Amino acid sequence: MALSGCGGAPMETATRNAPADFATPQVARTAASVKVTSVKVSVPRTLEVSEANRFYPGGDIVWREDPPGDRHAQVQAIVEAAMLKGVRAVEGEGRPVVLDIEVTRFHALTEKTRNTVGGVHALQFIMQYRDPETGVALSAPRVVKADFKGFGGKAAKAAERAGQTQKVRITDHLAGVIRQQLTDPAHYQAERLGLMSAFD
Repeated sequence: MALSGCGGAPMETATRNAPADFATPQVARTAASVKVTSVKVSVPRTLEVSEANRFYPGGDIVWREDPPGDRHAQVQAIVEAAMLKGVRAVEGEGRPVVLDIEVTRFHALTEKTRNTVGGVHALQFIMQYRDPETGVALSAPRVVKADFKGFGGKAAKAAERAGQTQKVRITDHLAGVIRQQLTDPAHYQAERLGLMSAFD
């Protein structure tokens, strides 16, 4: 059980749907070598959704905090909100670009894991810059692993009471990850979660 994991919109229009901050520290704006003018997030339909309530349910997408429905669309909304939040904290000083994000893995915690031992929010995506006019790639695809610890048991309940739901924590974490990818990618390191992360 200790190994359990599981866990294209223009900025001006998508920003309206970004979630509210809950006691999130304000981050000083930092400079990037590119100016992101819009964010495009895709969640391929080839990614397998698992609804199994197990400690490790398999699949590519595990998400339970929204009502049953189109999990691909739900994940896209979460990741899009996170990317927009991260981009807004960055002052772009270079060439205008579209930030293209393709989700390859989105494992939050199942009910069983959330209620007991906790685990890993296993989040992975591919990022690439594209020309806003032509769509031509301006950078090589970069695989980003953004895993972090997911709360379980009493810690999960305490976090929820403080407004720190899985959605809020994932949104804030991904926002921080993309902020660093834009400003200092060479020094980015995913959290080291031992066997839990390796298993995922």
